[in-house]
Parts: sequence; structure tokens; C-alpha cells
Amino acid sequence: MSRRHSLLARLLTMSVVVAGCSIGATAWLAAQSTSGAINQEIGESLATDAKIYDALLGYAAAHPQWTGVQDVVADLSERTGRRITLTTAARAPLADSGDPHDTPLPQTPSAVVDPLSVDPVLKPGASDSGIDPRAVGPYQLTAAERGELADAAQRQVSCLQRIGADGRIVELPNGRSTVEITSDGQQGVLKSAVPEQEPNAEPAEAAPEKRPNAVPETSSRAAAPGDLCAPPPLITETERRANTELLTLVNACLARQGVVQLPTEAAEATWPNGLRTAPENQHCVDAGRREQLGGYVSPAAQLFITKPGGDQTATDLSTVGISRIAWTALAVLVVTVGLTAMAASRLVRPIDAITAAARRMGSGDRSARVRTSARGEIGELAATFNAMSEQIERTEQQRKTMVSDIAHELRTPLVNVRGWLEATQDGVATLDEPLVASLLEETLLLQHLVDDLQDLALADAGNLHVHPEPVHLGALLEQVAAAHRSRAEADGVELTANVDGDPDLSADPTRLRQALGNLVSNALRHTPAGGRVEVRARRVADEVLIEVGDTGIGIDAEALPHVFDRFWRAEKSRGRRGGGSGLGLAITHHLVDVHGGRIEVRSTVGVGTTFTIHLPATQSTVDRSDRGINP
Repeated sequence: MSRRHSLLARLLTMSVVVAGCSIGATAWLAAQSTSGAINQEIGESLATDAKIYDALLGYAAAHPQWTGVQDVVADLSERTGRRITLTTAARAPLADSGDPHDTPLPQTPSAVVDPLSVDPVLKPGASDSGIDPRAVGPYQLTAAERGELADAAQRQVSCLQRIGADGRIVELPNGRSTVEITSDGQQGVLKSAVPEQEPNAEPAEAAPEKRPNAVPETSSRAAAPGDLCAPPPLITETERRANTELLTLVNACLARQGVVQLPTEAAEATWPNGLRTAPENQHCVDAGRREQLGGYVSPAAQLFITKPGGDQTATDLSTVGISRIAWTALAVLVVTVGLTAMAASRLVRPIDAITAAARRMGSGDRSARVRTSARGEIGELAATFNAMSEQIERTEQQRKTMVSDIAHELRTPLVNVRGWLEATQDGVATLDEPLVASLLEETLLLQHLVDDLQDLALADAGNLHVHPEPVHLGALLEQVAAAHRSRAEADGVELTANVDGDPDLSADPTRLRQALGNLVSNALRHTPAGGRVEVRARRVADEVLIEVGDTGIGIDAEALPHVFDRFWRAEKSRGRRGGGSGLGLAITHHLVDVHGGRIEVRSTVGVGTTFTIHLPATQSTVDRSDRGINP
């Protein structure tokens, strides 16, 4: 279908033109009188929103629940003059600085406060992982550890000052005191005072994590004075436990990705940011940190920042601006109505044609067709309707033919039974054993036809059910062959059954025997004396193939598409006794279909015919095949 004829493309083009004119005109008019005020208001609003967001983010990073956040919200509201509301994802209130009479909250929150997924717009300095650095969780040091590290940092600063350098103590969010070098007294002091790299903090291929007081390496390694300025202890017991827990989570993720895990020495990093891996696998570290911190931070909450009392005063527009916007909107409305009327008129004509054809179809005219030159979706709809009409007409014809065939198939044995019974009643024939056997045979033919019709009725109604169970295919094929071997020997036909290996198959054994019995019976019926019928099975990839092949008369290529039609016979002149009921292959097709398989046929006249049933193998067969294990 050409894009330019597509209904969707035409409607979209019309909408784009109308919307473009409307947006362009409105935006140009509005920008002249409101752009300055809007920009100023947005700037102030973003700055205030960022301060509120950062304060609440810090609270969430340090508290596992939002229980005491109401005081924080009230204080922020007083300082910023905004109404601040926190709710859960289900909009259940957590804290609100407004009054009960305030207007309802907007549909979209101003932000989502989640210390494990920081909004980079409101907090541009957020790390690549998106985790707020104030969320320390199990890395929070004890009071004793903080005091020990603070004393060690103070000793380091004093040492640096004695050798002519200087530094200041910086406390990390988890309470660790570190020394930031502010001036170099002697070259080499920094190198000896602080390790160049966190020991075993990441795999060898990852870039080393720089500490705050590290400096670039120089070709000259000055010595001794800095050796006396030892940094605070590299890691505390609290940090080691937290790192071990994090390392377990990260390695589990890396193992699922099938990549090299971090060594156990990586747990000696003093900060989770020191736990690094290859860039393409860094998401495992971030995911592990989020899982580790989940119980230490407050759950994600929706943040609504509005004006007190729901005051949403819009930017004031002049009377001239409002007038221009009104006239522009009116012009856009007129254009829109005009274009819509034109498009609707072109669309209605082919739709009316389809409606008229549908009414004719409903009145019983199966030859109703839609004749239209429309293209695009409407043209496709018309073509689909015509195809449906043709299918209904064919189905109706098939129904009539089927009724006629059923009447013919029932009439012959009934006429025979009635004739012999009337002859017996009139004394013309004697009801002896051969006559009873003949009448019984005719009755069995009727019963077989009724059974076949019942199976087809169940299949048409979708009620032909199967009860799958593990099937020993070799035994099932042998049962089918044994049931037909006496007939094969009487006809002088060799009948064999072979299975390659022992394929795993789940199927309804009764229905599968019925399908194979139909195929074997059909093959014996069309194979002359001295011929051969072979039933064989094997597994190919994720399918089990069952083939019934014969060396019979074969089927013409023109007739192959009709072999599964009801009441179809290879030789039109053959009756029920010579050609079967004409329903066996149709039933077999339905039986294979309800098993989730398919059936194919290939034939050469004078050479033979092979029917192939494809059934899905059970999972165990596929698994063993994938591992290269023979069944």
C-alpha cells in the first residue's frame, strides 16, 4: 500500500498542518507579552524546587521511613512560601504543609523523591549511578570509629603542617574523616602520605579510583618526610562488613552476566564508589548498591510543589493579546472544520458501498461484492470484505455439496438393507447366515460413517479434545501395524513399522492411533499386491516426524491440495467399498491439528505416496538434543 494513499497518513498530514498553524500563531502571539514573565517565574520556581527537593532527598537518604518528615516539610514551606506535599506512589499522603481546604493536587507530581534514583534535572551534580551520596546505609560508622578516624585525620594534618604542607579535614556522609591537601610543602609528601590507589578496589582492567587527596604521579618519587604522615586507617570493621555484603550482591549479578567476578580483596575499599568493574558491567555494582540500601532509605515518594491555597495565577495578558489569540483560534477552527468536511466526504463514499454490500450479504446474496477505487485502509477494508464474501460463498457451496454427499453415502447401504429385508418379508430371500452377515456389514458401514461424521462435527465445534500423556512411540506404531497386518497379508502387501531411537512425545495415544490407522488403511487400500507400506518415526530438531509411505498408485499433482477435503476420493468412480468414506483424511488432519502439529503429503503417480505428521517434541527431547545426548 502506497504511503501517500494511507488514510492514517492523510489524517496525520491534515492534523500536522492545522496544529502547526495553530501552535505557530498562538506561540508567536503569546511570546510577545508573556515570555519575560514566564522565564523569570520558571527560573525562580526551579531554584526553589531544587532546594526543596535536595532537602527532602537528604532526609530520605538518612531515614528508612517518612515518619518524621512533617516537621521538615512545614519548615521548608515556611521558608519558601510554597505548599509542599509528599505522597506515596498510590497518592496516599505522607506529609502536607497545606490546609484541608486547599485545591486538589495536580495529576503530575513535581518530582519523585528517591535517594536511589536522583533526578539529574533538579540535582545536576548527581553521580552516574543515580544514588544520592548521603545514602550510606550499612556504611554508617559507629561513634567509636568516627572518633578514631577523626583523631587520625587530625594527626595527619598536624604532621603535614610540620613538614610545610597543609590540609583540612573533610567528613564523608558515613562519618569517615579524610584529609584534603590544600598546599604541597615538599614534592613527594602527598605520594607517601596517602596510597595512590585503593588496594584491590577493582579488577586490573578498570581505571583506579582516585582518593580526594591523591595527586598525579610524577617521574620523581620524593621520599621520607611524608612517610611520617600516615592517613587514617584504610577501612573500618563497619565498612568491611558493608563491602562484603555489597561484593556478594555484585558478584551474583556478574555471575548471571557470565563475566569475571570481583576478587574478595575488593571488599577492602573504604567507600562503595571504590568498588568498580568494567564500564559495561558497572550496572551490577549500581544494582547491588540499590539492593543493599533498600532497607536503609525511605521509599520513593511523589513530591508536589504548589502555591499556597492553590493560587495558580496565570501571567496577565493584555486585552489586545487576548483578542488576537481569540481571532486566531477562530480562524484555525474554520480551517479545521473545512478540512474535516472534505476528508469525511471522501471517506463516506466507499464506506457506504461496503455497508450496502454487507446488507446484501445479510439478505442472503452471497455474491455481493464491493466495487470501489479507494486505496489505503479503506481499499484494504473493501478487499477484505470481498475475500470474506468469496469465502462465505465457497463455504455455502461446500455445505450444500456435503449434505448431498452425506445423503448419497447413507442412501446406498440403507437401500441394500431395506431391499434384502423386504425380499425376506416377501419370501423371496431366506434370512440365512450369509444374508445376516451381509446386513451386518452394511450396518457397520453406516455406523462407521456416523462415527466419522460425529468426529468432524466435534472438530468443527472446537470440542475435539485430546488428553496428552507420555507415549512410547515404538509400541504405538507396532500396535497400529499389528491391527492392519492381517488385511495387509490378505492383500499381499508388506507392512512394517520402524522407529529411529526412542523420541519423547506427549500425545493422546487413542487419537494418535486413530490418525495413523486412517493413514495406514488408506495406504493399504491404494497399494497393489506385492507393494509395501512402511510406518516410520524419527526426531528432527524440536519435532517428532511420523511418516506413512506406500508404493501404491500415487496421487495426481492437481489433486494433492484436495486430499484432506471431506468426501474426496482419489478415484471418483470408486464407491464406499473400494474408496472408503472419504472422511478419514479430513479427520486425520483435525486430529493432528489439535495435537499442535501439522500434516503434509507428497506423491508421485505410479511410485507412491508419503504422509508426514509433524508433532512437537517434549521438552526433555529438546534439552537432550541441545546437550548432544542421543535419546
